[in-house]
Amino acid sequence: MNLNLYGTKGKWLMVDCGITFGDETTPGIEIIMPDISFIIDRRDDLAGMVITHGHEDHIGAIEHLWPQLRCPVYATKFTADLIRSKLSRLDLKNHVKIIELPCGGTFEIGPFQGEMIRITHSIPESHMLALTTAHGRVLHTGDWKLDPDPVVGDLTDEKRLQQLGAEGLMALIGDSTNALVPGRSGSERGVQDSFNELFGTIKHRIVLTCFASNIARLKSITAAAKKHGRYVTLVGRSLWRNAEIAEDCGYLPEFNDFLSENEAMLSPRNKVVMICTGCQGEARSALWRIAVDDHPEVELQQGDTVIFSSRDIPGNEKAIARLQNRLIARGLRLITESQAHVHVSGHPAQEELAELYQWTRPNLILPVHGEARHQMEHARIANECQIPHTLIPSNGQIIRLGPGVHEIVGEVPHGRLGLDGKTLRKLDGDVAKNRKKMSYNGAVVITLVMDRRGAVVQNPQVSLMGLTDDGTSAGLDGDLAAVAHDAIEAMPKSTRTDDAAVKHTVAQATRRFLQETRGKKPVTDVHLVRVG
Repeated sequence: MNLNLYGTKGKWLMVDCGITFGDETTPGIEIIMPDISFIIDRRDDLAGMVITHGHEDHIGAIEHLWPQLRCPVYATKFTADLIRSKLSRLDLKNHVKIIELPCGGTFEIGPFQGEMIRITHSIPESHMLALTTAHGRVLHTGDWKLDPDPVVGDLTDEKRLQQLGAEGLMALIGDSTNALVPGRSGSERGVQDSFNELFGTIKHRIVLTCFASNIARLKSITAAAKKHGRYVTLVGRSLWRNAEIAEDCGYLPEFNDFLSENEAMLSPRNKVVMICTGCQGEARSALWRIAVDDHPEVELQQGDTVIFSSRDIPGNEKAIARLQNRLIARGLRLITESQAHVHVSGHPAQEELAELYQWTRPNLILPVHGEARHQMEHARIANECQIPHTLIPSNGQIIRLGPGVHEIVGEVPHGRLGLDGKTLRKLDGDVAKNRKKMSYNGAVVITLVMDRRGAVVQNPQVSLMGLTDDGTSAGLDGDLAAVAHDAIEAMPKSTRTDDAAVKHTVAQATRRFLQETRGKKPVTDVHLVRVG
């Protein structure tokens, strides 16, 4: 859920605009993105948005948030094409001004001088971003690693990074994702070699799941499949879409040889490799639908092998375990990264972080993109590399950067927005809070009919949701109706004509009774009808 703002001379530049995904704590919310109310109020001063690379946590929120920003978007061709594909689904493609930047090129946006620095990652055209203003230069790393033999894309521009270090860097804003991992992240070429060996040991159909944007992984899988005389097919709309864009940009010529799902199902089991979406256990993904026998084209058989070529994103462990249990229950063989070398990270481990700091020698490190423990460890590594200063930022903080100056000077409104169906809503708002509360405690609706003088003229009607099993609510209904009636009778007659006071009193009595008898504090709604 990356979104960063850099400001100078009254203008702002946004770097990346991404999403994360909901879990069991956000019922009804599948996609989460940053609350951008601060910059919406200043959108006339937003000079543009620069995208470092095409992963969902860096571009996924553009289609949802751009209508409130309406600024130009700057990206290299492959990333720009991914963005256009997403925008076309919402009829925004012709409204968003997308300016394509050359790989490794420079640009000028308002008071910002920018340079794209080539780096290796798990998706083509990933870049660090060097931003220069009248006050100095900062290096924003985005996602990166040091892969000496990438399957797709360019090598990291080590020479230019060393030059930036020699010229002087005021600050480096750096990826902390793998700061706890010793050594190096490893090369995608090693995964390809592992697939070459592994595929030779598998007799039947191979089903492999990975991130849909990992074009390097698609190439590795395809190369291993070809070596063993197997055909490849893609299962999942996002995989087909991303692969076609990669082919258009020259990164995946193998795309033209892929079979359709139907053709793959008609082929011998020992001649097929299927690449599926769903490595994080997403409920509507291709692999989940296959696991629950709900896919219109693909059906697996006992003895087929499913390979999870990805890491578990924190928070997704339960969903992934549910998916894997369903696959195993169907008699499928499962292989994960704990059993074979089927995944390599796209983020720098400790030795790579140290090497970057030897090249760039910034005055200040701001560890970002990770949890607190990752940021703290990143700061420790920077200190060991004799970086003069470190500052661990938090969401919403305004940090002043200048020659020899770094300090937190304020905080802006921030938070998270959830996509609830087609509506964006704040996750700390009443709707999201009440829905979460209902998912744990249920809900009660009580309807009261009273006259203008405060007398109850009809027994209260009670509706219960998520508190009783079917056919067992009659007793509780009656108890709650009596509780509501008694609460009103206990009120002074002078307050029974006050609608707000009556609703509050009945709701409070209802919650107290359910807490004492059921151990629950449900969402309680009281409807009051006045007659006479």
